[in-house]
Amino acid sequence: MKVRATVICEQDRHILLVRKPRCRWTLPGGTVEPGETRAQAAARELDEETGLKTDDMLYLMELHSGGTRHHVYEASVLNIDEAQAQNEIFDCIWHPLETVHNLNVSDATLSIVRAFMRRL
Repeated sequence: MKVRATVICEQDRHILLVRKPRCRWTLPGGTVEPGETRAQAAARELDEETGLKTDDMLYLMELHSGGTRHHVYEASVLNIDEAQAQNEIFDCIWHPLETVHNLNVSDATLSIVRAFMRRL
């Protein structure tokens, strides 16, 4: 099973979403590399994909979707206004939590966002 560190960044009931060219919107994140913790992978992926730096990661949940085990973290971000698509990411947006279901998102992203909204 693939292990993925997934990051939720929330600001004013908006959530940060990213996408690669010709792909669906997803939450930032990616594969946990050998020798790093899931929290370290989450912070690294957030930085690589959006340029955002985190000073704290709060573990929220584990979600199994398809062949992937998502370890979901909420990030406390230092430079939240500086999000921009980087590396393999084509675009990033701050989107209202309540309307994420209107976007072309993965099932895992939708499940994670819905669970996150229940805790707010």
